[in-house]
Amino acid sequence: MKADAVFEGGGIKGLAFLGAVEVMEEAGYQWERLAGTSAGSIIAALLATGMSGKQIVSAFLSFPFHKLEVGIGLNRIPYLGPYLCLRMFNGLHSLDLLQQWLETQFIQTGKIAFGDLPDQKLKIVVTDVTRNKMSIIPDDLPSYGVDPNTFPLAAAVRMSCSVPFFFRPTFLENSLIVDGGVLSNYPVWIFDSKERPKWPTFGFRLSGAPLVAQPQKIKGPIRLGVALIRTMLEGQGQVFIDAHSAARTITVKGIPYAATDFRLTNTEKEELVQLGRDAAVDFLIRWNFEQYVSVYRQTATKMKV
Repeated sequence: MKADAVFEGGGIKGLAFLGAVEVMEEAGYQWERLAGTSAGSIIAALLATGMSGKQIVSAFLSFPFHKLEVGIGLNRIPYLGPYLCLRMFNGLHSLDLLQQWLETQFIQTGKIAFGDLPDQKLKIVVTDVTRNKMSIIPDDLPSYGVDPNTFPLAAAVRMSCSVPFFFRPTFLENSLIVDGGVLSNYPVWIFDSKERPKWPTFGFRLSGAPLVAQPQKIKGPIRLGVALIRTMLEGQGQVFIDAHSAARTITVKGIPYAATDFRLTNTEKEELVQLGRDAAVDFLIRWNFEQYVSVYRQTATKMKV
């Protein structure tokens, strides 16, 4: 059975989506088109190259997530270091490690650039803060004077994962690009059209229940930046989605970790995967494609979240 898949951002919590992917693949679904924002773009891109959910889980369990927030160079200087990093690089941490790891994974699949994938196979959402707009890679690359066929998958994913202030942004020609979740953290609408769908688009989303946290005392630009990051990462799940989107969404609930808990043990990561499996099992019990089409897809509605 064919299906499209769209993955929300969510940092380390996105590991839960892989458990849901495993269940959907075990149920016989094969991914026709994929899209994602931020951490969701990692999963979408790896699936687009032909990796299975189980293979991605295995790869993620060996990835040193904790090194994503290790202080390097100026960032190691107490107090002054973070300020200098923000001033000089517009972000505290580098995503070089993630990009290098992704390049290794893609090389193993033989699919390195968008031209190596079938047309329209993968869409990655980023935010262009120079042009004040959302961009979709590879669709919008020609507007930057860039050939979509030669554009590296790993570079696109890195752009979509560049959480403002936390990770250093990158440039696409003359535009500064940051995390796609700034403008659209859950682009479940991305494959919608006015025609009756031939197969479903499934969305993968995290619970709207926020972590319980003490109010923060915000003093100075550094703490303000940190507070903005936390609000963006943890508050997205509270954004309302319409009934049309909710009906095709696998929502993973009960995650006890923050998006930037990069020091989780493998046991804790496996717990996230299991939460995703449980969510997908519950979803499939209720899912009926024909009923969904009759209720919600008489005419398609694009609602950007």
